[in-house]
Amino acid sequence: MPIKNFYETEYITAPNHGGEGLARMSSVYRRAELDSPLSFINYTVLPPGASIGIHTHRDDEEVYVILEGTGIMEVDGAKIPVKAGDTVLNKPFGSHALYNGPGGDMRVLIFEAAKRNI
Repeated sequence: MPIKNFYETEYITAPNHGGEGLARMSSVYRRAELDSPLSFINYTVLPPGASIGIHTHRDDEEVYVILEGTGIMEVDGAKIPVKAGDTVLNKPFGSHALYNGPGGDMRVLIFEAAKRNI
């Protein structure tokens, strides 16, 4: 089915990449459903104080789209404040993490694309 509502997809609740607290995560589209370099589209909710732990990918890229909330995005050691409407590009072989502060939930769409053969 080409249309999905990420608010209505099945969630798992677990730590994310060794981060603090429990994140609610949903795979909106998985690699097997996609006919493009996209690997997945995930919807993640970080409650207050939760985080996506620091991690490094291989030769793929990830884009985080902050839908709601504020927090700190760490990209290659630099800590940058983020808010609703911000997009963050995580380049191949870079490290990144996302920290939600003590306010409300942070809601994020995460797109991952595999390396392109050019």
